[in-house]
This record gives sequence, C-alpha cells and structure tokens, in this order.
Amino acid sequence: MFSTLFHTILYQPIFNIFVGLYNIIPGHDTGIVILAVTILVRLLLYPLTSSSIKAQKSMQDLQPKLAEIKKQHAGDTQKQTQATMELYKNNKVNPFASCLPLLIQLPILIALYMVMRDGLVSATDLSKSLYPFIPNPGQLNSISFGFLNLSKPNVILAVLAGAAQYWQARTMITKQPPRNAGEGSKDESMAAMMNKQMLYFMPVMTVVIGFSLPAGLTLYWLFSTLLTGLQQIFLFKKSTPTDNPKVLEGEIVSAKGGSAFGGKK
Repeated sequence: MFSTLFHTILYQPIFNIFVGLYNIIPGHDTGIVILAVTILVRLLLYPLTSSSIKAQKSMQDLQPKLAEIKKQHAGDTQKQTQATMELYKNNKVNPFASCLPLLIQLPILIALYMVMRDGLVSATDLSKSLYPFIPNPGQLNSISFGFLNLSKPNVILAVLAGAAQYWQARTMITKQPPRNAGEGSKDESMAAMMNKQMLYFMPVMTVVIGFSLPAGLTLYWLFSTLLTGLQQIFLFKKSTPTDNPKVLEGEIVSAKGGSAFGGKK
C-alpha cells in the first residue's frame, strides 16, 4: 500500500518531469535537467524552507537565554522544560519548524535516487512509468557537460557538495562575541563553539555519503545546497535592521561600518 502510494504521488510525477525536461532541453543534457528539477523543488519548498531558516536563526539567538534557564533551574528538569517552553512561546519560536523541510525533502530525495537509478544506472524500460503524453526518449544519456558520468559516484563532486554544505552552514552560525560585549558574551561564545562543531559534521557526512551515490544525486544535492545558502543570505539581509549594531568576531561595529572601539575600519 505505502509502496504504491509513494510510486503514484512522488516517484512517477518526478520521473515524468525529469524525462519531460530531458526531451525539451537542447542537447538532452541530464545535468541541466537536474538543475531545472532542483530549482522546481526549491521553489516548491521555498515557504517551508524560509520558515525553517528563520526558526534555526531564532533558536541560535535564544541560546544565551536557554543557557541561563539551565543555570537557574539546574537539577530540576520539569522547571527547565516549563521555562524553555515559555521562552519559545514569548518569542514565537517553534523548535520543530526547522525539521519540517528536511522531513519533506527526504522522500523527494529517495524518489530522485530511484529516478536516477532507473533512468541512468540500470537503464530500465522508461515506458513502464511514463505518462501517455510524455514521449519516450528510449534511454537517458548519463554523460553531462561532455565529461561527467552521472550514473557513477564522483569523488570531486562529493567534495564540492561537502564544501557547499560547509558554506551554507557558515552563513548560519553564531559569530563569536567581542570581549567587551557584556555579561552575556560567555553564553554566546559557548553557543558559537557548539555551532562550529556542527559546522564540520554535516560537510564530512555529505562527502562520505556522496562517495557512494550516483553523481547525479550528488549534483542535485550540490545545487540544492547552493540555492538554500543563497536563500539564507537573502532572508538574513532582508530581516536585519540597518540601524542596529552588528557583531563580528572580536569586535562590535556600527551599522555604518565604523568600529565601536576605534573608529572606522
């Protein structure tokens, strides 16, 4: 039952979109098809991803207050939980919002893996899953950009996907506060250190997993990560007040770019 539902709702539509784009894109370049599919998926998930990014950022901003709650109610788990939930409520933060896009994207990722497995790796009969109105190209060309074989793992592409994951995470992490930033700087420094530990975990996992996946799926992950990073930058730039001071690692600067401890840089 679940397998049939998955095939009908996710696998078959993605398969037909993939083959349909392959038919109309000049040169039948599968890499361009993957880029087009990535853009479509990111547009579809844009509202959810935006909510997730904002939730992650809000959670980071609340780290010093969460650390203070743990300190105030040390040894009392119930009071810690109550105070934490109250903090989330007062700041309108949903701690589960950041997980939703990942949970939604996971089945899409699995469906894409199956599409590329059937279309590029095993070269099965495409007509079995094609809608009647989608022309059957017979076989999908696994060579993209004239040199990249998307049906086999590619080490260079896996490393690039890991680097993109690092860059995306780098745009999200909390900066180290300056020494003169005040009493909360110690808690914020600890939050920044935890963020930096996570900064390296996901890129390494991306590279390791990318070593074993068809390059087509790794290429999708690379494109998707880059687009998500650009979305983060856009949202942060849009939501950052221009009249508030900015904290950089080691110093505080004014909104106009001047340092609060020594004039303009």
